Amino acid sequence: MSTSSPPPSLYAAREPVFPRRVKGTFRNLKWLIMAVTLGIYYLAPWIRWDRGPNLPDQAILVDLASRRFFFFWIEIWPYEFYFVAGLLIMAGLGLFLFTSALGRVWCGYTCPQTVWTDLFVLVERWIEGDRNARVRLWKQKWNARKVRLRIVKYIAWVVIGMATGGAWVFYFTDAPQLAVDLVTLNAHPVAYTTIAILTGTTILFGGIAREQVCIYMCPWPRIQAAMMDEETLTVAYRDWRGEPRGKPRKTAPHAGADAGAELILGDCIDCMACVNVCPMGIDIREGQQMECITCALCIDACDDVMDRIGKPRGLIDYLALTDETAERAGAVPKPVWQHVLRSRTMIYTALWSAVGIGLVWALFARPQVDMTVAPVRNPTYVMLSDGAIRNTYELRLRNKHGEPRPFQISLTAAEGLQVGLEGVAGNTVMVPADAVLQQRVYVVAPARSAQATTDSTGFRFWVEDADSGHRAFKDTVFNGKGQ
Repeated sequence: MSTSSPPPSLYAAREPVFPRRVKGTFRNLKWLIMAVTLGIYYLAPWIRWDRGPNLPDQAILVDLASRRFFFFWIEIWPYEFYFVAGLLIMAGLGLFLFTSALGRVWCGYTCPQTVWTDLFVLVERWIEGDRNARVRLWKQKWNARKVRLRIVKYIAWVVIGMATGGAWVFYFTDAPQLAVDLVTLNAHPVAYTTIAILTGTTILFGGIAREQVCIYMCPWPRIQAAMMDEETLTVAYRDWRGEPRGKPRKTAPHAGADAGAELILGDCIDCMACVNVCPMGIDIREGQQMECITCALCIDACDDVMDRIGKPRGLIDYLALTDETAERAGAVPKPVWQHVLRSRTMIYTALWSAVGIGLVWALFARPQVDMTVAPVRNPTYVMLSDGAIRNTYELRLRNKHGEPRPFQISLTAAEGLQVGLEGVAGNTVMVPADAVLQQRVYVVAPARSAQATTDSTGFRFWVEDADSGHRAFKDTVFNGKGQ
């Protein structure tokens, strides 16, 4: 009786990545971007902006209760969601632009996953040591020192996670008051729940999963190929200069060679510095890989080694496929600006700029006074005792100023229509500051008038801010009884 061997497992256990500390231009740039982006994220909710006595004084605020978004002097109302849609379109076009020019530069420098992972790795390095110390700690058996270091590290991670979740909820209500409520345990349960969820996910993504998020969860590595071409600058290894790799050494005597002759090797000494600093745990010398986030830390590591062994920098560098072809043939590659300024990137730049200009125009061209008109259809009209016909309308008057304003309501139509406001004497109503007022309005056509004896008559509602003179209008229809 023959026995068959079990099928091979298709699952490979994760090998933890412990990137080594590196110094250099790109590492300094990443530190700067991390400091700026985290500083903006953590500090922005605490910036004050005086909008007057009736409006919140938080510079950046998503006011869910009033369904508005405040950004310094800009106020976005729910019906102006097209601004948010426009910003998302600009973000997408910007991502296409930068990827077509410089590969996954967004992923390597400004993606939140990258920024927070860098922060967690930095804390881990402070507590457990650099790469070799962390590798030894990972492999050694549990003892008092390992337990102590892990506890300290996890406590630091929890603090980072709580700061992340806490900063997020501050964007949705007054930050100083919420901070007091959180400390005194008087905050809404939703605030505590949100902080707890974001604390856990921040630790999971930035501290534990790390590169797994970029490789398996993020869709961009699978999309980026469509955004890149042979002119795209991305991190690459000059194998025609570095191979065959190895440390210089003397050879043993063999046929056709003199004893003690030195092997002819490339510039790469196979020191593994580029691999040890990679946060994704890949070897850039194996060519372009989906996992590479173009963080360029391998460039810093390799340049440092080249300086120490007296070789020219640039064994690993930002390159395009056309550069590779030119350099292999001994020609001079194109300058950087020719890779960046080409038809594809110019088209993306034009589209991105067009959307941005359109949003700016819409922002400054939007009216300060606005209204909506909804005819009441049940009943369509009412016949009064004197034979006059009355229609009812619901007007929503929007005051975008920081103080109450008197709004005058009038009509533009054939002579005969009269307007009246429910609960208000005259045709002027006071609209509260930065609010929407719903006002019922009656429009009456005298008996035997053209409007009363016609099925429908078009007319226009006008609303005017009596203080500023700003006006807005809406067209609607008056329903008569017909013949």
